[in-house]
Amino acid sequence: MKNKNLKLEPIPHNLVIIAWIMVLGIMAPMLDSTMVNIAVNQLSIDFHVSLSIVQWTVTGFILAMGAAVPFSSWLVMRFSGKSVYLWAEIAFGMASLLAGISWNINGLIIFRLIQGFAGGLLMPVMFTLLVDSVGGDRMGRMMAVIGLPMTLGPMVGPIIGGLLVQYLSWRWIFFINVPVVIVAIILLILKVPQVAPKNKSIKFDYFGVALLIAISTTSIYGVVQASTKGTFNNTATLSYVGTGIFLAMIYVGYALLNSKRVVMPLHLFKQRHFSGSMLGIFLSGFVTSGPMLLLPLFFQDIRGESVIVAAVSLIPQSIGMLVSRTAIGNLIDSLGARWVTIIGIGITLVGTIPFSYFDASSHYLLIAIVMFIRGVGGSAVKSATQADAYVGLDKVDSAAASLSSNLFQQIGAGFATAILATAVTTYTTTHHVVNVTQLAQAYHYGFMWSAIFVVSLTIPAMMLSRKRQTGGIKEL
Repeated sequence: MKNKNLKLEPIPHNLVIIAWIMVLGIMAPMLDSTMVNIAVNQLSIDFHVSLSIVQWTVTGFILAMGAAVPFSSWLVMRFSGKSVYLWAEIAFGMASLLAGISWNINGLIIFRLIQGFAGGLLMPVMFTLLVDSVGGDRMGRMMAVIGLPMTLGPMVGPIIGGLLVQYLSWRWIFFINVPVVIVAIILLILKVPQVAPKNKSIKFDYFGVALLIAISTTSIYGVVQASTKGTFNNTATLSYVGTGIFLAMIYVGYALLNSKRVVMPLHLFKQRHFSGSMLGIFLSGFVTSGPMLLLPLFFQDIRGESVIVAAVSLIPQSIGMLVSRTAIGNLIDSLGARWVTIIGIGITLVGTIPFSYFDASSHYLLIAIVMFIRGVGGSAVKSATQADAYVGLDKVDSAAASLSSNLFQQIGAGFATAILATAVTTYTTTHHVVNVTQLAQAYHYGFMWSAIFVVSLTIPAMMLSRKRQTGGIKEL
C-alpha cells in the first residue's frame, strides 16, 4: 500500500514539451547574465571609459531584473500568461540586438536595463504558467526541466563569452541571443496554447509594486556595493540595505491593511512550508551564487588558470547538477522537499569543505570529483526549496508565489555573493596577504563561511513538507 501511495503519475507529454519551449525562452537571459562579465575589460577599452562605469552594464542588468519581478504577478493576472511571456521574449531579443550595435556606453547601459527588465519577467511568468498546468505537487519533476538553463548558464556562459570576446567581438555576446530568441518566439506561437487571464478586472497595486521594487533594488544595490568595496561597513551598503529593511517593514504593514489587493499577499507565509521555502531560497545563494564567485577566482588566482580554462574547470559541478536533476525531481515529488533538502545539505558540505584545504598543488581530478559531488548537492537543495513553494497552492496564488520566490532568490544571491566576497577581502586585508599561499588561505576562509551558511539551511529545511501521503503532501 505504501508503494502505491508513493507512485507518481506521469506528467503529460504535451506539458513537458511546453516546459521545454519555455526553458528555451529563458536560456538567452541566463547565458547573457554570465557572458557579459567576461567582456567588462574589453568594453572599457573600446568605449574609453573607466571600469566603474562599465560595471553598470552588469549592475544595471541585475537591478532591472529585480525591479521587473513585482510586475509579473499583476501582468499574469490581468493578461494572458502566454502573451506576457511572448512580449517579454520579444523585448529581450530587440534589446539584445540594440545592445550589440551600441554606439556608446550610455546606450549599452540603457539596452542592458531593458534586457534585465524583460529577463526579470520571464522567470516568474514561466513558473506561474507551469504551476497552473501541472500543479504544485508535481513541481519537483518540473524543476528537473526548468533547472536546465540555470545549470547551463553558469557552465557555458563564461566559456562562450570568453571565446566570442577573444575571437570575434564583445558585440556577438548580444547578437548570439537573437537567433535563440527567434526560435523560442516561433515555438511559443505555434506550440504553447493561449491562457485566459486570471482576473481581467484586477487593479494594479501601485503602492505595493513601488515598495517591492524599492526593496529589491535598494537591497541588491547595497549588497553589490559591499562585494565591490570588500566590506559591509561602508556608507552605501549600510544606507541602502537599511532603507530596504525599513521599506520591507512598511510593506508588511501595508499588506496587512490591504490583504485582498496587495500584489504579494502575506497569507502565503502563514503556511509553514512556504515560509521555509522562502528562507531556504534566500540561503541557497550560499550553495550556488556565492561560491560561483569564489570558484573561478580560485582557479585563476591560486592555480594560475586563464579565464576560459577557469570556466572549463567548473564543468564537473554543472555535470553533477545535470545528471542528478531527474532523480532529484522524482524524489521531491515522492518524498517531499524536507528530506531531499537535508540530504542535499549533507552532500553540498562534502563538496564544499574540501575547498577549505585545496591549494595550487591539489590534484585536479580530486577537485573535479568534489565539484561533481557539490553539483549534486546544490541541485537537490535549490530544486527542493523552490518546488516546495507551490505545494498545495491554489491557482489564484501561483503568480504571487512565483513573485515571492524570485524576489527572495535575487536578493539572497546578491547577499551571499557579497558575504563571501567580503570574507575573502577582509582576510587579505587583515592578514596582509602578499603571496599565493596566503591568498589560498583567504579563499579557504571564504569557503569555510560558505559551509557555515549551508549548515544554517537545516533550519528552513525542517519547515518544508514531508513525504507524500494519500491526498497530498504532509507538512508537519
